[in-house]
Amino acid sequence: MAISDVGEYAHLSTEQIEDLGRELDAIRNEVLASRGERDHKYIHSIIRLQRGLELGSRALLYFGPRNRTAWAIGAGVLGVAKILENMEIGHNVLHGQWDWMNDPEIHSTNWEWDLVGSSADWKHTHNFLHHKYTNIIGMDDDVGYGVLRVTRDVPWEPRYAANVLINTALMVGFEWGIGLQAVSLRAALPGSDHAPDEQRRARKFLVKAGKQVLKDYILFPVLAGPGRRQALTATVTANIIRNVWTNAVIFCGHFPDGAEKFTVTDVENETQAEWYLRQMLGSANLDGGPIMDLMSGNLSYQIEHHMFPDLPSNRYAEISLKVRELCDRYDLPYVSGPLWKQYLQSWRTIARLSLPDRYLRRTADDAPETRSEKMFAALPAASGGLATALAAGRLLRKRRARSAR
Repeated sequence: MAISDVGEYAHLSTEQIEDLGRELDAIRNEVLASRGERDHKYIHSIIRLQRGLELGSRALLYFGPRNRTAWAIGAGVLGVAKILENMEIGHNVLHGQWDWMNDPEIHSTNWEWDLVGSSADWKHTHNFLHHKYTNIIGMDDDVGYGVLRVTRDVPWEPRYAANVLINTALMVGFEWGIGLQAVSLRAALPGSDHAPDEQRRARKFLVKAGKQVLKDYILFPVLAGPGRRQALTATVTANIIRNVWTNAVIFCGHFPDGAEKFTVTDVENETQAEWYLRQMLGSANLDGGPIMDLMSGNLSYQIEHHMFPDLPSNRYAEISLKVRELCDRYDLPYVSGPLWKQYLQSWRTIARLSLPDRYLRRTADDAPETRSEKMFAALPAASGGLATALAAGRLLRKRRARSAR
């Protein structure tokens, strides 16, 4: 089952965890003290790039009606513009990464992004619930988004047999899945007996979604004049491109092998250092270069983002070097891999857990998608920390597999 004792699983004493926390606090304080002009230039250059790409794509669709090449380029560039707005700009602005500049245009209290869901509700489900209770079963709704089974801690039900089909639909319409994550549309019906907060949330979603549909699928196509049909289909395509990409990046951050899940622990008494450690164990990075960093909103550094969600995203690359060094020193795993591998592992987990547990080979405490501190009880005692223990476990399984042949 999922991890219930984070310190025991990590093979760290209370003193070691607190020492790790102090070193991470020092990294955070160093970045806070050095924020300045280069960060200001970075975010404003990204906003100019995004707006230029969107304007250029729409101009191409307007001036190139019934031209397939113009349509393909326009749809693709618009998809890239929407990804940038969603990932590197919207997501990070709403985390308050740029609030220190006191720029009302890109302040977390003012920004409304290019998605059907409202920014205010997303900040509650994501900034508060997901980032505080990361990967805790029953507290973090991002563990399966309420529709997928991604850990054996969630008992199998017949509906999970459709795991793969449901995730395919979620992938294509990901902005709707995120927007509806904490919304019950029935709360918006006249005479609803839902709580006032739920009614407010439902009405707010309908208003925001209505504006988004009007903008994307009516206003911009009409403005495209003779190319309105091409503009409409290009916008639909661009939104799907953005949704699929966002789904891939986010799933690679928390569902591949090595991104651990946790049981309900005493979170209220969790120290800052213990919270740091849980974020490190529950997140995974993506290997890539500057283009991957930009297009993922720097969530290619998901580990660093989860420890420091309000630091400027352009700093995560330099922070990651220091975090890797700490992981080496404390013998902790630093989970990172190429997008294709991480995403395939996520899909494999989703497909595997569509089956009842009796069809699964590995135990619930020693499976790639669900590990706990109990897995080490079956292993011979070994010196070293978690990374060493996990390596020893992999070696033992390989030997047993070879001997069983």
